[in-house]
Amino acid sequence: MSRMWNKLKAGDAARKVRPVRTVAAIFCALALALIPVGGSLHAGDARLVKIDQGGIGQASRSIVLGLNKAAIVELPVAARDVLVSNPAIVDAVVRTNKRTYLIGLAVGQTNAFFFNENGQQILNLEIRVARDLSGLRDSLRQYFPGTRIDVESINDHVVLSGMVSNASEASKAQDLAARYIGVDKDNVLNMLGIEGKEQVMLKVTVAEMQRSVIKQLGVDLSSAADFGDFALRLATSNSFSVQGGSLGGLTTAENPLDPTRYQSGDVTVDSAIRALERDGILRTLAEPNLTAISGESAKFLAGGEFPVPTSRDRDGNVQIEFKPFGVGLNFTPVVLSEGRISLKISTEVSELASDGAFVFQGSDGSGVTVPALKVRRAETTLELPSGGSLVMAGLLSDSTRQNIDGVPGAKDVPVLGQLFRSRDYQKNETELVVIVTPYLVDPTSRKNLVLPTDGYAPASDMDTILMGKLNATYGARGAAPGKETLQGPVGFVVD
Repeated sequence: MSRMWNKLKAGDAARKVRPVRTVAAIFCALALALIPVGGSLHAGDARLVKIDQGGIGQASRSIVLGLNKAAIVELPVAARDVLVSNPAIVDAVVRTNKRTYLIGLAVGQTNAFFFNENGQQILNLEIRVARDLSGLRDSLRQYFPGTRIDVESINDHVVLSGMVSNASEASKAQDLAARYIGVDKDNVLNMLGIEGKEQVMLKVTVAEMQRSVIKQLGVDLSSAADFGDFALRLATSNSFSVQGGSLGGLTTAENPLDPTRYQSGDVTVDSAIRALERDGILRTLAEPNLTAISGESAKFLAGGEFPVPTSRDRDGNVQIEFKPFGVGLNFTPVVLSEGRISLKISTEVSELASDGAFVFQGSDGSGVTVPALKVRRAETTLELPSGGSLVMAGLLSDSTRQNIDGVPGAKDVPVLGQLFRSRDYQKNETELVVIVTPYLVDPTSRKNLVLPTDGYAPASDMDTILMGKLNATYGARGAAPGKETLQGPVGFVVD
């Protein structure tokens, strides 16, 4: 009886399991029928896909993390998984299931996801790692009081914006930022504006006086005597070694009718006397004016250029290059502060000279003389207030050259020795002064400017022929005819 009961219980259990297995098989068949072939979804089923990029949901937050600094994340529920998209930028240290430390390792952007044990998203954290510039802002306020400088970080670069007083402060602020964050100066973008004036006009006055004195005195003798069949001829030729030759003046020629000839029998003595005294003076005055923005260079040249042979081509033609000469000016201003200007100046006064000239011999025997340059040059860096003047270069030069050439022994005889020698004397005195004056200037209207040609009217033929006039009127623009004086302020008007 017991075995029969067990079999019945087993049969009943089998009958109960079969319907369950049948239902499970039906659901599996339906599931297989719903799965698309090849593992791809139909176009209508793409709406069932859910993608969470982060940063736009209710569980999204964003923070700015300082480089090499940490932040603590406290979660309201326990977290099972933590995902950081770029561990090279941010490192996540999980201390407990509700507390996580985030450490900024490199400058950049990344995000982190936090999930609970059911796989649900707890938090999506958008993280931007940047340099902490609060200390740099404090340093800029300390070293540049009264300025408005703002600092921002863009990736591994720093941007300076705001207003400063001058270009010098802007450059110093850029240097300070580069040294503070420990990067190259090129990684600091300087977008600072300048409040003060930046245009500098430099007025340079070049004044030079040259005085020269030349004295030449020489005696040349020639004698001839006949003693029977024996003839004796003596002659002295005293040159002027300083000048390289006689420059003119008083000269007695060797002429039979000249009273300087002495003849007695077979003895004839001729003499030639050359004497010269020359006084020369040269005055140079130039006042070049240039305007340049702070930090930029400006050049000026009032003169010309002369050709200099440099080489020959394969056909034998001479190649030339032009060299400048005259009054030149080159300067670079930097506005340090209101009223303080740093100037790097180079000025030059040059002129063509025969001393030191070079003769370029051609292949056909002809020669080309290349003149030399007599140059007075000064270059320096100085600091001046606006409107202040300073003598940049003051040159006093005094040179004396004197030679006495003559017959040995005879030229040393008192009184009569002058007949056997020549004297060449030269004295040069030069005085050069260069004065510089910078001004902070602003542009003005064209109608406020006056030209030297304003008010000029050429004379008529009748005025030129009868009165000898070259111009009819020459005065200020709008002045009445006949008034040949300039009215009002004339020249450069600066603040």
